[in-house]
Amino acid sequence: MKRILLTAILLLSIVGGLPAQIAPDAGELTKLLQEFLAGAGRNDVAMHERFWADELVYTSALGRRKGKADIMRELREEGPAKPGAETVVYTAEEIRIQQYTDTAIVAFRLVATTEKAGVKTVANYLNTGTFLKRNGKWQAAGWQATAVPKESTPTPAPK
Repeated sequence: MKRILLTAILLLSIVGGLPAQIAPDAGELTKLLQEFLAGAGRNDVAMHERFWADELVYTSALGRRKGKADIMRELREEGPAKPGAETVVYTAEEIRIQQYTDTAIVAFRLVATTEKAGVKTVANYLNTGTFLKRNGKWQAAGWQATAVPKESTPTPAPK
């Protein structure tokens, strides 16, 4: 019994000391994410079609759950971005990818920079996507977006 316990402890210490492996498809997933974000700012229907899996479960930062069909319908109703209208540029920061063969978790900080009438506003979201690789192509099957609260302005101390 002591021998089994000692062997288990030894194995755990060896495994615990190994560095985390980099996701083999991290470059491909990062590129897909960046292409998607560029297309999302233009309401690119083809990019959304490519990015989302048919069985998508998406939970928005507003707490709404929807699927790919809902997203595609909303995009078509809204149409492409119109000249002179509000523009939004999406970028990803702090990208973290964990890959498990044909499944990957992609977590990142989404930065949404909106410009309307010459005024820019920035919003941050923490997003996590679950990607599946099928027929050599990655698609998001699960998505969770959480708004990062804006930092509150400190209240001055009373004098």
